[in-house]
Amino acid sequence: MDTLKKFELMEKIVRELEDLQHSQQAIIQKIGKIEVDNIDLGDKKLDKDLPDMHQRVADNLDSIRDILAYFAEKTQNFGNKNNVDALKEQQAIDGVTGNNTN
Repeated sequence: MDTLKKFELMEKIVRELEDLQHSQQAIIQKIGKIEVDNIDLGDKKLDKDLPDMHQRVADNLDSIRDILAYFAEKTQNFGNKNNVDALKEQQAIDGVTGNNTN
């Protein structure tokens, strides 16, 4: 895999991890709303199970944040090390001039 394609794939993974993080945040908010609604309802099963569910999702969110921070930094470092901006510029020039070496 060439450097630019690898970098683009790494960026895609970062975006997917960000999306996953947002999804987990939304799940935590939904669980919280159910917990609040259950205060009035008082269902015993919900009282028992929702806090554990909330904690598991929060733990997952922490893991996702850690992985995202690690991989976003790795992606940025890879891009800097391999001068990806210059590679993108060259690819754009090659596309316009038809000098594609692939």
